[in-house]
Amino acid sequence: MPLRRVLDEKHSISIDRYFPKTLQGGGGYRYRVLLGVGGNIGDVKRRMNHLWFYIRRLSLMKIVRSGVILRNPPFGYTEQHDFENTVIEIATSLEPRALLRLIWRIEKRFGRRRSFANAPRTLDLDILFFEKRSIRSKELTIPHPHWNERISVTIPLGSLAHKSTRRHYENFDI
Repeated sequence: MPLRRVLDEKHSISIDRYFPKTLQGGGGYRYRVLLGVGGNIGDVKRRMNHLWFYIRRLSLMKIVRSGVILRNPPFGYTEQHDFENTVIEIATSLEPRALLRLIWRIEKRFGRRRSFANAPRTLDLDILFFEKRSIRSKELTIPHPHWNERISVTIPLGSLAHKSTRRHYENFDI
């Protein structure tokens, strides 16, 4: 049964069967990547659970662990529903741009339409960190810009660390 905790009048966290969760393994892949996951159209928590199973079936990546789900208001374009956000750490051997292309295909499969910046969406996947790499290109910026200013990232990210130890972030330049 899902648990929900209200943080303040605009934010709450949810815990369910797969968020947060840590799995065994991740070996056999070259890289660790931290993905931001969010959405605000339809039943986003259910979609996140479907995403969990979808990724688990892919041979190109393996889920290592996930964070709590944070409900928070939108920013940028604010005339839309609140978002549900979490983070998922994956293991993969894909290079960053190949992973980005796969992520775009996954978003499309889950009904993502890109109508305008900060528009409502069924599923939003962002590469937050890719090992300790730094990339600045037209299509991809790693680490994700302003990640540390977004509560939609920092709270789920913080939930990954057991007993607040940094050793869980050793693969990322946080």
